[in-house]
Amino acid sequence: MLIVSECLAGVPCRMDGKAKLVPGIKALVDAGEAVTACPVVLGGLPTPRAPSERLPDGRVVNKLGEDVTAAFVRGAERAMEICRANGCNGAVLKSRSPSCGKDAIYDGSFTGTCVAGNGVFAQMLLDAGVPVMTEKEFEESRG
Repeated sequence: MLIVSECLAGVPCRMDGKAKLVPGIKALVDAGEAVTACPVVLGGLPTPRAPSERLPDGRVVNKLGEDVTAAFVRGAERAMEICRANGCNGAVLKSRSPSCGKDAIYDGSFTGTCVAGNGVFAQMLLDAGVPVMTEKEFEESRG
């Protein structure tokens, strides 16, 4: 069982109020092979919302200058509960997200610049030993 970013399954929960549908991921959800979670929404933030980025010190701030770290951590913890409750042994998460990004995330300058790092939920999964891949890695693995 996989846990996947809800936006990749077609749910319009991104900061811009849209989804980033990946048909192969939605097919896994529809087949009961994956469960969805949006840690940001689970943390209590609305859709749509101001864009957020993760700073080098680990905090998450939105474009309005508000520190939203607590919501991101709370949401990641709730998403981990979903992961554990469903026996998930892998994840496919939205790249570059301050919650779900793996290996590269936006740097907190709101200029589109990426740096090495993981989002809050992605890091929590990795720390728990759950393998994480981005939607791009997922699509590449499918041929």
